[in-house]
Parts: sequence; structure tokens; C-alpha cells
Amino acid sequence: MVGRSPPGGMLSTLKRICSTWHRQFSEYSGAITELWRKAPAALPAAPLPSQAHSEGGGAAKQGRELNQPSGLQFNRNYREHPPEQAVYTNNIRWRDAMSDTMTLRGKASVFAGAALLRLILFLAFPGLPDLLTGRVEISTPVTSFKRLQEGLFLYTNNVSPYDGGVFHQAPLLLPLFSLLPDVKSWPIFTHLLYIVVDLLSAEALYKIAESGVAGNSKLFTSPRRANRFGSAAIAAGFLFNPYTIATCIGRSTGVFTNCAILLAIAKAIQGSPFNAMVAISFASYLSMYPILLLPPLVLLAYDCQVEKRRIACITKFAATNVAVVLGCVVSLLGMSFLLANNSWEFLARTYGIQLTLSDLTPNVGLWWYFFIEMFDSFRAFFLGVFWLHLAAYPAALSIRLRPQPLAVLTILLGIFSIFKPYPSLADASIFLSVVPLFRHVFPLMRYAFVTTSTLLYATFLGPAFYHLWIYAGSGNANFFYAITLVWSLGQSLLVTDLTFAVLRDEWEIERPEMVGKEIRQI
Repeated sequence: MVGRSPPGGMLSTLKRICSTWHRQFSEYSGAITELWRKAPAALPAAPLPSQAHSEGGGAAKQGRELNQPSGLQFNRNYREHPPEQAVYTNNIRWRDAMSDTMTLRGKASVFAGAALLRLILFLAFPGLPDLLTGRVEISTPVTSFKRLQEGLFLYTNNVSPYDGGVFHQAPLLLPLFSLLPDVKSWPIFTHLLYIVVDLLSAEALYKIAESGVAGNSKLFTSPRRANRFGSAAIAAGFLFNPYTIATCIGRSTGVFTNCAILLAIAKAIQGSPFNAMVAISFASYLSMYPILLLPPLVLLAYDCQVEKRRIACITKFAATNVAVVLGCVVSLLGMSFLLANNSWEFLARTYGIQLTLSDLTPNVGLWWYFFIEMFDSFRAFFLGVFWLHLAAYPAALSIRLRPQPLAVLTILLGIFSIFKPYPSLADASIFLSVVPLFRHVFPLMRYAFVTTSTLLYATFLGPAFYHLWIYAGSGNANFFYAITLVWSLGQSLLVTDLTFAVLRDEWEIERPEMVGKEIRQI
């Protein structure tokens, strides 16, 4: 009843029960906390129950031996004669579960922070997206958001988007962006689309890093594989990379290609070759050059097959996946044909412009200035030379680095960022984001400082030289092209240094007596 206190006997009983529960809980939680701190370094691996009994001591004896180094005394009153082995195993599981929870929290924090940062930049600086969209470092004739808007305007008015001679991107991008509200009136929906694509790319990169394939593939195991960055750290390196952020804010359509490439690699590692081939087909449809990633991607998917669906013959596996890619590309081109009013005009306006370099808009690549100075009689020959040079790498690298197909993919992304016809910061961002997967070979790299300094030098001086040329009128095209050469030099140093480190890592396994010794080319 209200106002009446409980009898004294009942009150003392309640106090005694609560005190007992509190003491037992404190002792058990303290034991778990101590085990969390000391077990990884002090305790040996837990034996199986059959092994514990076969040694003559039983599980209890093994438990006492395991508890001895850490000085833990589990509460016997909590459970009558608990088996110490079971307690140890349960604590290890609890520790792993807590570790997974902390990892998920860290991942969620990284993703939420990256999304919030982009959203703040979009909303706090409404003029920034248009400013970055006009930068030649971010937008190219085949990735420009302004050109996409021009094509979208023609498309929504039932006019061929290629009639203006400005739009040079894949036709299937038009229905996607036509579903969004007008970017002038409701830009937030376009902003959210680009943020989501960046998060999808980071999720794929997270899964690639979590697999550990960079240092421990089917055919190669690096002795340095334990020296690696965390998956969340690698995803954060991608999401908070200034080049990635600038590409997202500038709304370059290169983010869709990067997302498809990372998804293809992630699916190949997860043992889903069909999804990997579909993703690389979509990337090739958007930008054409990712089709050159097919050889190492097929090898990666072959090495990471699920055992119950494994195809032993590599020739059969490769033929099957190449057929999937061809089927997907043909399907995408067929849909584009129907979308373009039963016309193949888009082929010349999207892929033909990259093959012939008919638009010589300045960019951070090497082709535009070279072909401005080129005589027309030599143009076809040097176009063939440039494309042959670009296409020669996949087969050679796939053969030489057969045990490490992920390394081949990483090196090729760097090569494409340098030598493709219309490179941008989007290409550099994906390359710089996958390089940290090979943290274990960083000690073998020789020019890290020079590479970093060169890239930073070009990053800061590139916009200044472009301004002197275009706006101030106090410079000429040589100013900007010179700094693009420095930018390409920095990426070339990184590509060659990474290639050397990967090969040195392999070589030291074959020649262990040469570990730590200097190598000189004679």
C-alpha cells in the first residue's frame, strides 16, 4: 500500500540479493576486461576439448594453465563448476564481436562524415559546383556535367542530344538524369546522387581491402602481408581525398565509371564473376578504356572462385566471362540504339571522339597539346601509336604479374590516368585510392618523397598556370602543358615505384638471402 514501508526481513533479503548480483557481475565483467587486455599477447591458442582431455589434464587443468599468466580467477559462484575452456572460448568470441562492432562503428562514422562534408560543401557554397564544373582538371569533353546538361536539354525536347556537337557521353545517362528534378531549381537531388555514388565506391573499396587479396592471393603470399591499413582507413582515404571530393562537387560523370570499376573488382574478389563482368561492361560502356582491364579482372575472378561453382579450366572460364562481357556491351549498345531513335550516331559521337581525338580541349593529359602541333598527314599514324602504347600494357603485365592480378589492375589504373586521351582528377583519385591496398610494399618503394612533392607541386601550380594562360593573358599554352607534364611525371614515378616494389616483394621470396640488400641495375 502507498506510504507503507516493506517489512525489515524482506528489505534485508532484497539488499542481500542485490549485493550478491552486483558483486558477481563486477567480478565477471572485470575478468572479461582483463582478458580483453592481456589475452592476445599472453595466452596461447585455445586447444580443442578432445586435445585437452587426451593430454590427461582435462579441460579444467588446461583452463588453469591458461589463466595462470594473466592472473585471472573466474567467479565459481556464478555457475557451478564452469569449464574454464568454455569460458575462455566465450570470452574470445565476445572480444571478436566487440571488435566487429567497433569496426562497423568506425566505418559508419567515416561514411557519415564523408557524406556530411559533401553535403555541407554543396549547401554552404552554392557557387562551388559550377566553379569546379568549369575546371579543365575535373571536366573533360567526355565527363563534363555542363555538356551533359546540354545533351539533357536536347533530349527532353525530343531533339537528338548529339546534334549540338557538344554532348559526347553515353546515351543511357540521359534517362537517369531526366528522372531528377531540374538542377537549377532542385540541385539537392543531383547532389545526393553523386554522394550516394561516392559512398557505393567506398563500400566496394572497403570490401576489397577487407579481403586482404593485395598481400595474400591464391598464387602469392607476401611475407609482409600483416603490414596493412585497416579497411575503414582505406575507405576514408578515398572519401576524404581532395581529388575525390573535387570530382564529386564538380559532378563529373567519371564518378560512375570509377564506381563500376571498383564494384567489378569487389565482386570478382567475392567470387561473383558474373556480377564483376556486368560491372566492367557498364564501365566500358561509359568510358571505353575500362575494357582493357578485362584480362587481369578475369584472372582475379578465376583465382577467387567459390569452390562449389569452380571452373578448373582457365580457358573455359575466360571464354565464358568474355562472352558475358560481350553480351552485356551489345545489350547496352542496343538500348542506346533504341534511345537514339534507331540511330548509330552516338557511336561516333561518344567512342569515335576518343579514338580520333577530334575535340582538343585542354586537360591534364598528354594528348591534346601533342596533336595540336601535329601535321594532319601524320595524325592517323600517331593516333595508332598512342592507342597501341596504351593497349600494350594489360597483356604484358598480366603475364609478368600473374600471381597478383590485383596489382596489375592497380598499375593499369595508374597508366590509364596518365596516357588515356581525356584524363581528369577522377582517374587520379581512383588510382591513388587503391595504392594504399599495397601498404605492405611501401617500405620497398624508393621515391615516395619525390613522388609526393611532384604531385603536390603540380596540384597547386596547375590552376595558376591555366589562369595565366587563359585569363591573365601573360602566358601561353606551354605554361599549362608544362605543368601537366609534371603531373604526369609524378604519377609515372608512383606507377614505376609501385611496380618495382611489387616485383621486389616477389623476388625476395625466390631469393631470401637478398632481403634488405640494395639492388643496382648494371
